[in-house]
Amino acid sequence: MGIRVAIDIGGGFVDLVAIDEQSGKMSWSKAQVTPQDFTQCVKNVFKLSAVDARQVRQLLHGQTVVINAILQRKGAKVGLITTKGFRDILALQRSNRRDIFNLRYHKPEPFVPRERRLEVEERTLADGRVVRDVDATQLLAAYQKLLEQGTESVAICFINSYRNPANETCALNLLRDFQSRAGQGSAPHLCISSDVSREWREYERTSTCVLNAYVMPLVAKYLQQLETDFRGLGVNGTLYVMLSGGGVASFGYAARQPIETVESGPVAGVVGALRLAEIIRERNIIALDGGSTTTKASLVEDLRPRFTTDYAVERDEFQPGYPIRVPVVDINEIGNGGGSIAWIDEAGQLKVGPVNAGAYPGPACYGWGGTEPTLTDAFVAAGFLNPDNFLGGTFKLKPQLAEDAISKIARRFAISSDEAAFAIVRIGNDNAAQLLRLISVQRGFDPRDFTLMAYGGSGPMMAPFLAEELEIPKVVIPGIPPGNFSAWGLLISDLRHAVVQTLVQRLDGVESAKALAGVWEALEREIRQIFGEEGISEGILLERAVDLRYHGQEHTIRVPFPDGAMTEDTIHRVRASFSQHHRREYGFDLPSAVELVNLHLSGTVRVGKAQPGRETTPAKTLAEALAGERLVYWGSDGRMSTPIYQRDRLPLAAQLAGPAVIEEPSTTIVVPKQFRARVDELGNIFMERK
Repeated sequence: MGIRVAIDIGGGFVDLVAIDEQSGKMSWSKAQVTPQDFTQCVKNVFKLSAVDARQVRQLLHGQTVVINAILQRKGAKVGLITTKGFRDILALQRSNRRDIFNLRYHKPEPFVPRERRLEVEERTLADGRVVRDVDATQLLAAYQKLLEQGTESVAICFINSYRNPANETCALNLLRDFQSRAGQGSAPHLCISSDVSREWREYERTSTCVLNAYVMPLVAKYLQQLETDFRGLGVNGTLYVMLSGGGVASFGYAARQPIETVESGPVAGVVGALRLAEIIRERNIIALDGGSTTTKASLVEDLRPRFTTDYAVERDEFQPGYPIRVPVVDINEIGNGGGSIAWIDEAGQLKVGPVNAGAYPGPACYGWGGTEPTLTDAFVAAGFLNPDNFLGGTFKLKPQLAEDAISKIARRFAISSDEAAFAIVRIGNDNAAQLLRLISVQRGFDPRDFTLMAYGGSGPMMAPFLAEELEIPKVVIPGIPPGNFSAWGLLISDLRHAVVQTLVQRLDGVESAKALAGVWEALEREIRQIFGEEGISEGILLERAVDLRYHGQEHTIRVPFPDGAMTEDTIHRVRASFSQHHRREYGFDLPSAVELVNLHLSGTVRVGKAQPGRETTPAKTLAEALAGERLVYWGSDGRMSTPIYQRDRLPLAAQLAGPAVIEEPSTTIVVPKQFRARVDELGNIFMERK
């Protein structure tokens, strides 16, 4: 028994949740991000929490180091060694663009310039047969050339190594042996593609390997420094990092495979939403995470999150982004958060985001030098946010600076400051509504069949407006402080690893069953080996899935694959499941043969689940929880005197009708006049349209 601590870094704030395993008592703290040194804000929030470091049994961490390094181009100087003839694959990319009619399409610039993309003689065929071993002389010559160019990290990606990694492994061993004999104290990091992804498509696999190599030195240094700092504070427990696939892994694993943490923080929020949905018996939810820099959303049907390996950084309507083929919980995000700047485009239209004021100088109302109007400034100017109660009153906002910033928008459109502030709020909400349509309507799901679970600093302020727009019948605001909710999700995340293997073949009959049996066994051995390296050999739960398509198609659909022995009946059931999924997503199915493309195996080790709850001092009546009234601008209704409630004083089972504002340290909850709110026995707030 001891204390388990979870620390999650967001765009503007770093959040901590701790639980005493013996008493079950949870505590929360929050600090501002220090962009110049993330380790500093992690230490700050830990010290602020007053947790006894000697009692910490486990410390779990969700970070934005990887995604920020890629977006800000602050990674290592990378070199690529590849098969002769494939030097330019990062520049050629894909000819089948996502949108062939997009005249503003822009092909991404490779992270590795041509002079650091080198070739060696070697060859593995598509069936996995090695027909030419690695030319060791060429390999060492290429490595020496990269050293001369000051390369800090080397990615090795050979053709068809997803089927047989023998040549890549050989190259890795040759270079490690050379580094050892040369006594290079600060030798470049080495990364082979088959350690990162064994999924086909050469460009995507090369991109994944390169991006992993790009962030390896930075993440390794960050985690090493963080471990040193925590050990210095007296923390002797095990240290884990959140993976994008929905579980946690050791610091050592994350240092080797940092690209698997690209969506580290947001995924923890989905894990928490899934757990809370299970407790409150909501099987279909849309998890909405409104943060300082982005708004994220994920759709969960029947308590089963969606996973994808078709992920890309910087993908938007004009560019395909940089593909990353690692397991990621299916999350979509847009640059729309509390710090998103409101601006006027060349056509004279008001926009919000994706440009952001960042953690510093932040919104104008912070008083740190920011002058551009942001979404947070609009919430302050409209009266939704209490400037004297931000972060529980520990940080005072400056409403006059918010109004000064918004006045520029008001003058441009010849409207009042109230109207300008609410226009910014409306556009921010419209951006988020488009995100929810993307993950629901455009994928064949009706948002009216789902419950919207909102968390993050800005999520509870946007949620009811989104529910009204999309006719979502119910909104849930977690009883756990929404601003710390992703950290709580991290706290309850299981240890999890996943492996993928491409195996393109027809899915029919006994022969398919026999062929698959051996591949599943090999993947299971690999999963158990990964856990074994982390000191875990028991309690590993395995789950299978496959990517299927009709013969002749290009894209696939992922469906669950039954456990147990492979039989002809197993194949028939999987095929029937695929047809059902295809019919739902595309409106039809075909009598054509079904083709297998990828096998996915995940291994999970369960951890104790902290029960949601919070320490409050509820009042006996709703009136006693009333903190006063404030003039809030509600759009067409103008400024209305609106009751303000303290969330920690709301009686359990209390019901209140909008308009109302509910304040707590980590966020503000908005209840428009069209909604009615109630509090359940765990302190969750349910909002439904009247």
